[in-house]
Amino acid sequence: MGEHVIKLPDVGEGVAEAELVEWHVKVGDLVREDTVLAAVMTDKATVEIPSPVDGEILWLGAEIGDTVAIGSPIVRLKVAGEGNVKNTPSSESGADGIPAGASHGDRLPPAQNAAPSSSGLSRGSAGSPEPAASHPRRSADPRDKPEDDGVKKDRAMPSLSGAPRAEGEKPLASPAVRLRAKEAGIDLRQVPGSGPAGRISHEDIDAFLARGPQVARATGLARKDGVEDIKVVGLRRKIAEKMALAKSRIPHITYVEEIDVTALEELRATLNKEKRGAKGTERPKLTLLPFLMRAMVKAIGEQPNLNALFDDDAGIIHRHEGIHIGIAAQTPNGLVVPVVKHAEARDLWDSAAEVNRLADAAKAGTASREELSGSTITITSLGAMGGVATTPVINYPEVAIVGVNKMMVRPVWDGTQFIPRKMMNLSSSFDHRVIDGWDAAVFVQRIKALLETPALIFVD
Repeated sequence: MGEHVIKLPDVGEGVAEAELVEWHVKVGDLVREDTVLAAVMTDKATVEIPSPVDGEILWLGAEIGDTVAIGSPIVRLKVAGEGNVKNTPSSESGADGIPAGASHGDRLPPAQNAAPSSSGLSRGSAGSPEPAASHPRRSADPRDKPEDDGVKKDRAMPSLSGAPRAEGEKPLASPAVRLRAKEAGIDLRQVPGSGPAGRISHEDIDAFLARGPQVARATGLARKDGVEDIKVVGLRRKIAEKMALAKSRIPHITYVEEIDVTALEELRATLNKEKRGAKGTERPKLTLLPFLMRAMVKAIGEQPNLNALFDDDAGIIHRHEGIHIGIAAQTPNGLVVPVVKHAEARDLWDSAAEVNRLADAAKAGTASREELSGSTITITSLGAMGGVATTPVINYPEVAIVGVNKMMVRPVWDGTQFIPRKMMNLSSSFDHRVIDGWDAAVFVQRIKALLETPALIFVD
């Protein structure tokens, strides 16, 4: 038997560190080659770390929310054979929690402690397992299945007998899991967690729901005094950091204008009746966004300063020729901004198809780093929930963002009478260090003219 140390691999070009956002295993688990051990995040891209070998987890080298340097040890396993760590007295972790083969430059946060497993195994600290002579361990070969081994069964189906945690103990779960539980009316305090430190996963929710009508649900008007502490990690932390940076560095000016989109909506409905193009290819359904994107491309051609990034540290404005439009999208994991590259070279249907593709990738969590970066101006829209007016925060280091508010039928005076028209507000914010109020107004008024007379969008 030997030990194998897994270090955080290179997860992207130029990336020096990554944030640990999820553990899929705990100390004492048996894993096979290619089993996903953890997930790390960098620049809004989440990467899963698989195991290169079969073995038993002895040590986990970081906690959720920790920033880990590339090349730092994150997992130590007991494996059949020699492993990649020499079997010497130094192969065990020292008092400082550094595993064999790791230098002091690879130091990580203290390893998590291992709880006694259901198979009767007793361990000391995760960095210093107790000697095998006094407490025999399971075979390191994950294919061995002792009859009294209950670890795998516990992970597949957590114990469902009674309340899984003491009174007042706060359940650990990701924001996505908490949202799902809230929507299902489930009291997370009653859900056993199979993750590290009892963390609740989607699988634990599935197991809890499988119990049927006996699921404890949050009902009634009972007084609640609890306080939930949610550690800000992963995508939520990156969003918070970027928004704080934008508001602290950029003096925002927001300009709101009312737009009559009646003619645009009539044109959109007519175009959507044409299901196929000239060559028989199927056309995507047109929403408002492709029209707005084409209008922005035309307006930016007359106001090139709107298509810029401001490097305030160097005091340089990088004005771009290519127009890469970010589309702010709400996903189960939080706000992301997939980017439609070179919008100036796309027609309505090409723009619509790319928006649909990127939105699906963002919601599924499969969008690449390249698809989530490089925007020079952003559109943000809450659809029917868009409100009458908003004050969108600029996507730093861009200098402008265009916000779409909800569409409503309102009476409009045409000079002789009130007539019903489809009206919508655009709420756009600008970096006042780069864009003067006059230029912001000219930009929005140009978009207004194009959307109110949509035939102009097709005129070069």
